[in-house]
Amino acid sequence: MSASLSRPRVGVWLIGARGSVATTVVTGCAAITAGLHPPTGMVTETPAFTDSALPALSDLVFGGHDTLDCPLPKHAETLTAGGVLPPGVATAVAADLAAADREIRPGGPTPGDTRSEAELITAFAADISDFAHRHALERTVVVNVASTEPASQGPDAPLPASTLYALAALRAGCPYVNFTPSEGIHHPTAARESERSGLPYAGRDGKTGQTLLRAVLGPMFAQRALRVRAWSGTNLLGGGDGAALADPAAAAAKNAGKERVLADTLGTVPEGEVHIDDVPALGDWKTAWDHIAFDGFLGTRMILQTIWQGCDSALAAPLVLDLARLTLRAHETGLSGPLDALGFYFKDPVGEGPSGLAEQYEELVRFGRSLGRTGAEDRRDVGSAEERRDDAGDAL
Repeated sequence: MSASLSRPRVGVWLIGARGSVATTVVTGCAAITAGLHPPTGMVTETPAFTDSALPALSDLVFGGHDTLDCPLPKHAETLTAGGVLPPGVATAVAADLAAADREIRPGGPTPGDTRSEAELITAFAADISDFAHRHALERTVVVNVASTEPASQGPDAPLPASTLYALAALRAGCPYVNFTPSEGIHHPTAARESERSGLPYAGRDGKTGQTLLRAVLGPMFAQRALRVRAWSGTNLLGGGDGAALADPAAAAAKNAGKERVLADTLGTVPEGEVHIDDVPALGDWKTAWDHIAFDGFLGTRMILQTIWQGCDSALAAPLVLDLARLTLRAHETGLSGPLDALGFYFKDPVGEGPSGLAEQYEELVRFGRSLGRTGAEDRRDVGSAEERRDDAGDAL
């Protein structure tokens, strides 16, 4: 671990705390802490982040909101049966799962809930503050890992649940991470509050599979001066995400981030679109297929196809742990506003920054190094790419 065992404990408050991603996060953190499994997939556990002064995994305390009532230990059993979690791990960390489950509070709004938006925000914020107080936590980060919402219906529509939670996080004085495509802190109401809060935030929509490949392949085509004519894709997935994304409005919100990666890395949006199909039999597993038509020298027409088969929860969980640790440390060092350097983890990142994965990784490593230092002057490279250029100009 990269942090001292003597450090105060910190909180991770999960929105969608009884879902598959959250269950895998809690199970994985406990299993790694107990030495049952290595931290595979966790970038913050690589040598580049040894001196970043991140909170130790053993110092993380979990809680959250959810509208579901299936206890975490029971959900972990289901994930084990589906091959998401390795045999025996859920049993070995059952006490950790039960402890986290006791800290999950009812979410909302649910059908028949008569509370106003202001009352919901106040109640959610009180839950978070009570959690932090009872566990004597130094600070807490709120991470949205709930199912994707349909896109907002406009400024006069009710605030989406993700935005209610984001506003509650700000009210409770907590940094916020949106791992979903839902609006969250992007809603104009929450965006205004985030600017006034002085808190750091990051998001949105975790880059776990198909878009991860696009962030690598897009720059390849651009750098080799190969003209991409069309880029089409299909996603087959089950579980809660599959059911949520069966809604065309939710699927449109999801696909917006995938399209942004291509637009930013290619400089144009090629023909084609991504289709998302709900296949309940797949459970937490997904298959993503891309078909890329491109022109080579003298207009020679060529095709590249990729197939990505993976487990959504296992892909997402290490990223959620990375983001929680990085954001908690950023808050500790006094950073505020969008954490541009965390774009490495997102399809549609906040702030300014590169779009290619290699450049995003370099940005992330610089950010990690800066977190290990103290003093505002030493953290100049934490801001956006534009701010760093300005700093270089000032130095000249």
